Amino acid sequence: MPHLESSINVNVPVRTAYNQWTQFEDFPKFMAGVKSVQQLDAVRLVWVAEIGGKDVEWTANITHQDPDHHIGWRSSSGAKNAGSVTFTAVSPAVTHVTLRLDFEPDGALEKTGSALGLVERRVKTDLENFKEFIESRGQETGSWRGAIRQSQVVHERTHQTGAGGSGEPGSPGDTGPTGGVSRAIGM
Repeated sequence: MPHLESSINVNVPVRTAYNQWTQFEDFPKFMAGVKSVQQLDAVRLVWVAEIGGKDVEWTANITHQDPDHHIGWRSSSGAKNAGSVTFTAVSPAVTHVTLRLDFEPDGALEKTGSALGLVERRVKTDLENFKEFIESRGQETGSWRGAIRQSQVVHERTHQTGAGGSGEPGSPGDTGPTGGVSRAIGM
């Protein structure tokens, strides 16, 4: 399975960068081609993206999540991919974000795009868009501070930023693993 890796420094604390990355349903705001991400529960995500001019859907499982450090995933159906994102504090106000993506191009168009470096450029652009998104906001849209090991939640905790809610599961402003305001953790 081909892989690529790209990194960027973002001018926010590591906690802020990590917290925003846990808001998967916000990914279409900064990832080109991603049409939607629906978080079904703490470990399962359904992605829809435009790849090579066609809509592609897949389900991914979060395999590992360690707050402020690392998130890893692997597709369980649809487009074959896996990857991880790591967060390293460069200073109290700067975070180094590294995204690694392993993917299996499907069909001639995707294989040609992969060979021409289109996927690598898209990943770099997505990281640049993430940087612009989080730096322009100055704070995350929400967070999920739980830990996952081997696709199993071992600890759950939310953190509310911005207006409203306590961040507790089921409270107004809950920004738990589904990213939705009215959804409760542990579905």
